[in-house]
Amino acid sequence: MNLLFQILSGILLLQLLFALWNAAQLPVIGAGPGRREVKVQPAQATSRVRRLSVLIPARNEADNIAGCLSSVLACSTGGAEVEIIVLDDSSTDGTGAMAAAAGGGRVRVLRGRALPEGWLGKSHACAQLAEAASGDWLLFLDADVRLQQGALQAALSAAEAAGSGMITGFPRQITGSWLERLVVPLMVFTIICHLPVPLVSGSGDPRFVAAHGGFILIRRSSYDRCGGHQAIRSALVDDMALARAVKRAGETVRLMNITEQVSMRMYHNAKQVWNGYRKNIYAGIGRSPILLLAVLFLYWSLYVLPAAAVLYGCLSGQLGAAIWPAAALLTGIAVKRTSDAAGKQPFWYCILLPAAMLCLSLIAAASWNGSRTRGGYEWKGRRYE
Repeated sequence: MNLLFQILSGILLLQLLFALWNAAQLPVIGAGPGRREVKVQPAQATSRVRRLSVLIPARNEADNIAGCLSSVLACSTGGAEVEIIVLDDSSTDGTGAMAAAAGGGRVRVLRGRALPEGWLGKSHACAQLAEAASGDWLLFLDADVRLQQGALQAALSAAEAAGSGMITGFPRQITGSWLERLVVPLMVFTIICHLPVPLVSGSGDPRFVAAHGGFILIRRSSYDRCGGHQAIRSALVDDMALARAVKRAGETVRLMNITEQVSMRMYHNAKQVWNGYRKNIYAGIGRSPILLLAVLFLYWSLYVLPAAAVLYGCLSGQLGAAIWPAAALLTGIAVKRTSDAAGKQPFWYCILLPAAMLCLSLIAAASWNGSRTRGGYEWKGRRYE
């Protein structure tokens, strides 16, 4: 068994080195002195962004919309013209009225049209927002997002540097319940540990993409060229589908670290975490049961098995047999800490890695099962298959 854990330790050490390198490749939006900024070629430089459209789809977001709009309205814009549009997507909790009150006349609130056949809810809402927008750049925000005061100015600077295409990133995740702490930070973990960040913008291959629907900044011309949300109207994981569409249209997708400027609390309890991830995991890996099993086998081998072996060695008194499993476990924890640091998560979250993988496995199994049953998935009062 020592040989097995020596091999696992070696694999994890390589993964740690990759994660450290990969995290360093992620440009920081609104970077200050000494921080990695976007590399801009002279040919990419453009004139100042004249108008930015901040677009917020909102369905039953009465608890979030006022806080979101307050943070947006408090942002400095460096003199650029900014319009803010909220689409009330058939809410039943007074979201539209709260948005209008919070906007104080500076926010346009639209009433969403009925959901057509063949469309999923968020994509339909975003398409209506884009239709109403007049900006050179479109910034799609989720209602649970909170912006720092310099966020819009940082986004405008990134847009001016990029010239065209799509800019996205993972907001700093605020967590409260235990399932949030265990599962939500794994979003950044999968990117830092598996996706070479330079290939997101440096390769035209649509397989090398990452996106978070809570923050998507896209040039209007690029949005139209890729077909916008119309082109991905039935995609369950809409943010990734839009990023792939942008690449297929010959445009560039840029993944940036936005944690200093953007935060959010995606879920507020264990049930929301379970339902949200259950809806997305299986669709996110292309609905491939073989790939799902392969990923879960890899995660269990690397992150759960060493922890189980250490626990067994301690309980059985065979501490000598736990040395190599402990080395693998600590290396895996170091990998998790690298991704948590990139996502600005508390230091101690990395210790939860084995439990996080166990929870993720259970949700993944439920996600696979949901694709096989007529029940499908439910999210915000709508049912998906």
